Amino acid sequence: MSISNKDRDEKPLISIIAGSKSDKEVYVKAENVLIENNIPYDLQIISAHRDPDKLDEYINSCESLIYITVAGLSAALPGVVASKTERPVIGVPVDSKLGGLDALLSIVQMPPKVPVACVGIDRGENAAYLAIRILNLLK
Repeated sequence: MSISNKDRDEKPLISIIAGSKSDKEVYVKAENVLIENNIPYDLQIISAHRDPDKLDEYINSCESLIYITVAGLSAALPGVVASKTERPVIGVPVDSKLGGLDALLSIVQMPPKVPVACVGIDRGENAAYLAIRILNLLK
């Protein structure tokens, strides 16, 4: 599934990748902040576990400067994306089980040379605000 703010002709600056449609309540928070701030973005629903080839293809062809990744449970998506790019990756843990602590710990415990920034559980809006702050550094 691919969604973007198509009213614009600009290339997306930020890519939101969610592991599942069930994460919608969280990734919509990020979308709303990007829309409010007039930031072009792209939204993809791609599971790191169920569709790794599609994820590789997307990362290899993506021109976005920053990735926001939304994942619950084992939350492998942020780390997988970070292992395949030099661009900043922001992980958003989703409260699926264990109050979201399982996802949070999966995101923050990345090995050396695979950095992932992490915001609070279900805080898609904070991921978008952090991405905007990173973009502001590039101006």
